[in-house]
Amino acid sequence: MQPVAFIPSPSQGVWHLGFVPIRAYALMIILGIVVAVWLGERRWAAKGGAPGVIVDIAVWAVPFGLIGGRLYHVLTDYQRYFGEGRDPVDALKIWEGGLGIWGAVLLGAVGALIGCRRRGISVAALGDAVAPGIALAQAIGRWGNYFNQELYGRPLDTFWGLKIDQAHRPRLADGSLDPRYADIATYHPTFLYESLWCVGVAFLVLWADRRFKLTHGRAFALYVAAYTFGRFWVELLRIDDAHHILGMRLNDWTSLIVFLGAVGYLYWARGKSGPEEVGAAPRTEPEASGSAEGGDDPDGEGPAASTPPAGSTPPEGKDGEAPEKPVAKPVPEEAAAEAAPAPAPVDAPEPVDDPEPADDPERETAAAEAVTDPVPAPSTDTDTTDTGTTPDAGTKPDAGTTPDTAAEPAGTGADTAAADADSTPETGENGVRDDVEPAEAGKGAPVKDGK
Repeated sequence: MQPVAFIPSPSQGVWHLGFVPIRAYALMIILGIVVAVWLGERRWAAKGGAPGVIVDIAVWAVPFGLIGGRLYHVLTDYQRYFGEGRDPVDALKIWEGGLGIWGAVLLGAVGALIGCRRRGISVAALGDAVAPGIALAQAIGRWGNYFNQELYGRPLDTFWGLKIDQAHRPRLADGSLDPRYADIATYHPTFLYESLWCVGVAFLVLWADRRFKLTHGRAFALYVAAYTFGRFWVELLRIDDAHHILGMRLNDWTSLIVFLGAVGYLYWARGKSGPEEVGAAPRTEPEASGSAEGGDDPDGEGPAASTPPAGSTPPEGKDGEAPEKPVAKPVPEEAAAEAAPAPAPVDAPEPVDDPEPADDPERETAAAEAVTDPVPAPSTDTDTTDTGTTPDAGTKPDAGTTPDTAAEPAGTGADTAAADADSTPETGENGVRDDVEPAEAGKGAPVKDGK
């Protein structure tokens, strides 16, 4: 029986390059590994991991996975390789097909764990990164079964039925063709069902990871749960030899148990969050510039304004006007002493009753500026008033007049310079200061002549 429309099987699955056989089954496995590593590297980099980690882990995981997959297949289908009329050497012929996904995942995880321990990274984070890639690798690898004409399902009389040559149809224990399938040419393409299902699983994991930020092994658990759910119904369609337990194939039981375990892990880890060890390369932080080196402003509004050196001329403001004097920040005494230039030697002022502290850095700077433009001494030619005379007791001094003693009170020059360090008072005739208000001139005790 053969329908009019069907999916044809390839005429061969092996090509020879000289004496070297090129097998389609092996090519599909290799292509699947390449895709899984490529996608895993991209997802690992998105997690902040160092590049090249997935390749290094694959050096351990791939050989372990191939060995585990073959062991699982041989142990669960031992009747094909051991017993009367069987050749145990055939168990080593992996190119003829026969890899159990459960053994591949189990031993592959052991190899990945070894690689993760050597790199100091989280195996759960690695599993999340490679989960969709593994699903795509399975989807590609299933086409190796297509070239080998194996792992097909029950007979199917429809246009998507897969045509199987008579040499690859089910056989009895003695190797003869099973009469139930001798005249049936088309069957369920279970390899295609599983391949398409795995593609859907890969996209499901990619979407869920982006939507829900699956971490700490949850993306890998979702892949396992979704794959086993599909593998369960695909396995029910297959007619190749398998062990049965309570009426179900062994792989169905395995799928059911692993599915429940994956769902349980998803529920247990539903609230897991926090950082994962992905072995990111340490970043080289730039040297802290600090405020002394013109670093950034703490408020993040650009470079901080640095204090101009002592003695420098501040820049002019708009229209030639002097800008407002910035408020100086407190500076340690040691730093101020080192930054301030040494003042020119001058005659020490006469002591007063209440001197200002000599160690005030602002006062020292102001005094140094005042020395650069000293007040000229009053002229002796115009001084006709006896400095020793005292006004009559009965005469009240006029508030608008200035005493003839035009000399600046002793000890007040430094005080005035400290009060206004930016400007130097000018003197008029007879040495009288123009910037002193008349009302202030009459205040204070008698002072000595400034000469």
